[in-house]
Amino acid sequence: MPDTSSEPRAISFDEKARMLQLRRSIHGAIIGLKLDRFAPAQAWSSLPYHPVFVGDTRTGVIHGGVVTAMLDESCGMAVQLALPDTPAIATLDLRIDYLRPATPGQAIRAHAHCYHLTRSIAFVRATAYQDSEADPIASATAMFMIGANHTDMLRQTPKVHFDTPPPLVAPEDPDGPLGISPYPRFLGIRVNADAQPVMPYDPKLVGNPILPALHGGVIGAFLETAAIVSVHREIGLATAPKPIGLTVNYLRSGRPLDTYAKVSIVKQGRRVVAFEAQAYQADPAKPIASCYGHFKLRAATSRDDARA
Repeated sequence: MPDTSSEPRAISFDEKARMLQLRRSIHGAIIGLKLDRFAPAQAWSSLPYHPVFVGDTRTGVIHGGVVTAMLDESCGMAVQLALPDTPAIATLDLRIDYLRPATPGQAIRAHAHCYHLTRSIAFVRATAYQDSEADPIASATAMFMIGANHTDMLRQTPKVHFDTPPPLVAPEDPDGPLGISPYPRFLGIRVNADAQPVMPYDPKLVGNPILPALHGGVIGAFLETAAIVSVHREIGLATAPKPIGLTVNYLRSGRPLDTYAKVSIVKQGRRVVAFEAQAYQADPAKPIASCYGHFKLRAATSRDDARA
């Protein structure tokens, strides 16, 4: 008879769901993301409001990168709940459409549904909302690779862990380009002397703690932030542009290294800017992710646009 002593034991659906509730990504656990409800191929999650999640302190609106991180992880949980076992999964691409700003001070909720599986790819849809799923603040579609590596986040011993989670605190930088945006400062994002956005490695940015690898949503948040800063500076805007939608393609695993971004404007119109961005680590010729999307230009004197 074959030796099966090294094979992981089968687990029930309810046991897997409980494991997902206890063993999420490092970054998801730190920011307080919770799996509230579950069904086969579906996950309902929530993220309590915190001031560090704000993207603009003048309006109190949540940074789009927080929504990206939440939707990415919620989609991943739906994929795990669709699979019969616990293989490693990895985000291949993630498209986010920002439909309206989140109401300041309220929790955000998400519902993700893995609606189709092949042998190696999972397809997911998700919405982020507050009071009602019928009135979403953002929608997402994503693809995940199944069996992306040999890790098992639910059952293997993590290489990155915290005995005490780090506090949700954003370093002050009142005169910097991110002075009014706490969430990017919490992630550690800064602009170096060469005007290049950089995100120094920190364990709190990890998604898969077994490899370890950076959280896909954090990489998306970094690219969005880098694009906002770069477009704001290059066009000479009085007010930072507003993200409308973006698509992130994940090309390589984000290793525990400093991450850099390069951004280019594809087309500038009177009201909308199209951009491209790449994130890389040791080698600019080997990006770990690429992103394209659109920003809405807004005037600082328009109260409606400032709140849009």
